[in-house]
Amino acid sequence: MGSMYGEWLRAQREAAGLTQQELADAAIMTRSHIAHIEAGRRVPSKEDARRLDGALNTGNVLSSFLPKDDGLVADRFAAARALEQQATLIREFALSFIPGILQTEAYARAVMGAAFPPWSEAECDKAVVTRLERARVLQDPTTPVVWAVLDEAVLRRPIGGPGVMAHQIAHIVGLAESGRVRVHVVPFSTGAHPLLQGMLSLMSFEDQPPAAYVEGLSTATLHDAPAVVERLQNAYALALGDALSRKESIALLRAAAKDYGNHD
Repeated sequence: MGSMYGEWLRAQREAAGLTQQELADAAIMTRSHIAHIEAGRRVPSKEDARRLDGALNTGNVLSSFLPKDDGLVADRFAAARALEQQATLIREFALSFIPGILQTEAYARAVMGAAFPPWSEAECDKAVVTRLERARVLQDPTTPVVWAVLDEAVLRRPIGGPGVMAHQIAHIVGLAESGRVRVHVVPFSTGAHPLLQGMLSLMSFEDQPPAAYVEGLSTATLHDAPAVVERLQNAYALALGDALSRKESIALLRAAAKDYGNHD
């Protein structure tokens, strides 16, 4: 539906004889944001759609036919993955397992091996490749900036067994100690915190509005409505405030990796 909406917007823009930049100027948006909407990678907020209607003299057509929030998980994940590659700052929160961008191949395979209905070997291979491709953004030494807040449960659940966990946590320790990724752990002793309901990824960009991706069991939502994104950013900030310091978090990670290593 997002791609159909984007094609419709492009047709309306071209019929009006406007370039993407001219439409962006008239609607008080950025050209790249217009480009992402037309390509189906983003859906405009209600306010964006209202301004687009005004700029294109389309009444309330673009506002009335905004895609409903009922997209498939795979579609939402693909859109979030595309945005992830363009972000300047990525802030991850993980409640149950390591964020995809930080996963090792063995850990990723163990996660996917527990899927229900079970995935075929080909499906699993394809998903692992996708996950490893996501991690390539970390090959750049500085961009994007990546923060990861991990609930302690992520470290205590032995996905793939002790050997896989030891290697996975050591991988994160290496990224944290090099300064490439900033990692904080929310310990069990914190008790309840604002992000207990699931996984969250916050993405910020140089030339387009921020976005938030939330995923649960058979559900996924990609948000870019300013009020919603701000609320999720505030929840993340509160959870980060409950987390251990960077130094304490790395020490806990190292201790967890050592414990798993001792079980080999």
